[in-house]
Amino acid sequence: CFSGDHLKVCSQGYTCCSQEMEEKYSQQSKHDFRNAVVELSNHLQTMFSSRYKKFDEFFKELLENAEKSLNDMFVRTYGRLYMQNSELFKDLFVELKRYYVGGNVNLEEMLNEFWARLLERMFRLVNPQYHFTDEYLECVSKYTEQLKPFGDVPRKLKLQVTRAFVAARTFAQGLAVARDVISKVSAVNPTPQGTRALLKMMYCPHCRGLVSVKPCYNYCFNVMRGCLANQGDLDAEWNIFMDSMLLVAERLEGPFNIESVMDPIDVKISDAIMNMQENSMQVSQKVFQGCGQPKTLAQGRTARSVSESAFSARFRPYNPEERPTTAAGTSLDRLVTDVKEKLKQAKKFWSSLPGNICNDEKMSVGTVNENECWNGSAKSRYDFAVTGNGLASQVNNPEVEVDITKPDMVIRRQIMALRVMTNKLKNAYSGNDVDFIDIS
Repeated sequence: CFSGDHLKVCSQGYTCCSQEMEEKYSQQSKHDFRNAVVELSNHLQTMFSSRYKKFDEFFKELLENAEKSLNDMFVRTYGRLYMQNSELFKDLFVELKRYYVGGNVNLEEMLNEFWARLLERMFRLVNPQYHFTDEYLECVSKYTEQLKPFGDVPRKLKLQVTRAFVAARTFAQGLAVARDVISKVSAVNPTPQGTRALLKMMYCPHCRGLVSVKPCYNYCFNVMRGCLANQGDLDAEWNIFMDSMLLVAERLEGPFNIESVMDPIDVKISDAIMNMQENSMQVSQKVFQGCGQPKTLAQGRTARSVSESAFSARFRPYNPEERPTTAAGTSLDRLVTDVKEKLKQAKKFWSSLPGNICNDEKMSVGTVNENECWNGSAKSRYDFAVTGNGLASQVNNPEVEVDITKPDMVIRRQIMALRVMTNKLKNAYSGNDVDFIDIS
């Protein structure tokens, strides 16, 4: 070993390192630090990514199953009558799916439109002896609200579908946002000052021949808090976001459960149709009073229409054991229970990151005896206090010079993304439809 006048960062006293070695160690310390951050973040990112896929697959399959179930049941019950009008139901599911994948669909208007179209079709079927013009049917649909031909089903279903779909879609999007935020924020590039501090802590003791001496715990803590100052600023917004996700998760288990809305949707629509059949006389009379008496069809055509459209069929719902199997081989309750646990664990992730890195085996800092650790210049105790989390707290960091006037723009953007998403989650929790803006 020799005198270390040539060294830029490590102690210039007695040393075993050349300038090239110091440079190599500098690169290595950057690499070790980046890896430690990525390794800890990866676990969480993978969790959000896999849960997003699972929920997404579940919701899409749930819609497929509900559509298939309705189709099978209506074919068995109404036969040709249903087949002639099936595109009405197909459109309903097309719009529900489009809404879920982020389409610009106003659920309430779309459902109103479905019931208005269904009323027009049914009105023709229960009054086969008359000829109705398009203008006349337009007038009929204006009576949907007033006459309640389908009973209370449309009002109840509108409320249930809207709340459940908003919650499901917003929750799935929240999982995707969490995944993306972690991915963008965990790609850390230490500043030149950060790199100096990392080298001094991790490899300068090697230059002094102290290969087995590990950094003191509080020393490591200060270096990590300095290098992860901007990530620390994510914590507050991240925790609020996790809490909002947990609240919406509770809604998904309770009143906004999309599974309990979609599974019996065929039975509900059928109840509405039967309601219209039973009240068809009163409904027709009210409409004739409001829209005028329609023209009667020629005799021969009437007979055929009546026989074709006689609603003799009674709707027969599935027995529970005939019901299609659950979507994606799981249930919403099971998915939510699992993800709630994970959301709770993900809280405070960013503020505990410095400590978790210092506790990592590779660092294995904080030897039992605090006088036997590397304090940045010697094998001795470390006397400085630990600085707080986040950018503003680094003004007093004894180990890393941090420019607290220059926040990291990538992280500021992620804080904004979390804020926007939290807002949507709060709306979804209250049962309000959220304007769906793609924030990617």
